[in-house]
Amino acid sequence: VDFADPDLLQVGSQWWAFASNNHKTIAKVGGSLINVQVAHSPDFNSWTVTGSDALPTVGAWVDPNAGNQGAAVWAPSVSQNKKGQYVMTYSAAVKGSPGKHCIGAALASQPQGPYTPQATPLVCPLDQGGAIDSDNFMDVDGTQYVVYKVDGNSIGHGGVCGNTVAPIVNTPIMLQRLADDGVTPVGSPVKLLDRSDLDGPLIEAPSLMRTSNGKYVLFFSSNCFATSNYDVTYAFADNINGPYVKLGPMMVTGTDNLYSPGGQSVAADGKHMIFHA
Repeated sequence: VDFADPDLLQVGSQWWAFASNNHKTIAKVGGSLINVQVAHSPDFNSWTVTGSDALPTVGAWVDPNAGNQGAAVWAPSVSQNKKGQYVMTYSAAVKGSPGKHCIGAALASQPQGPYTPQATPLVCPLDQGGAIDSDNFMDVDGTQYVVYKVDGNSIGHGGVCGNTVAPIVNTPIMLQRLADDGVTPVGSPVKLLDRSDLDGPLIEAPSLMRTSNGKYVLFFSSNCFATSNYDVTYAFADNINGPYVKLGPMMVTGTDNLYSPGGQSVAADGKHMIFHA
């Protein structure tokens, strides 16, 4: 099973995980395309991939035939809004914009779905390359946010992950406040971090948490997912809007015999993390 870009959700004593589409699994063993894969665990230790599609229908803005990945749905994130509904954000290919993704939202009454998509995208900066890798976050005061990556390397000038040939395009991680429904933007997004030369062509896969002493930790991946330099790294801030200070990688190729770890998601309790390698 290929379970890329996983997201982690705890509901009571039960655990759920959600991942990008299963086109790589299909290439190996056949089957039908699933937009958002689902896995379940009663204890966080033993997991079962359910085989169901949490997002059987994508938003009207999505190109459903973007290639061998169908709608190319990537990196879903699931949380609950103040109404008790489950909110999924996801990135998918955009109609009329080949090679670019934007972020949409969908709602469901149970964590495993099925989710009903909103008709229009939640975040869609096409002039900057689009947006991917959303992460839903609710602060201790109940304010809801989505963190995401502006996919600048999708309009890069070539090289590793499309963005090591000058001029290098920015790939900032952004924070967007949301209304209580979890699907309506409030105000303008705030930039939390951007790539530096040490990060290689990009930073991506943000996941945000708040510690018990009120610090904000932003986990993210840097370098290119297609190389051994991909990693899990993190930054700290005293305020959710930053400034964030990068503290270097916590997992790299070779850590516990892993190769190219990344695409992480931290649970709301701050004690559990899931990632791919």
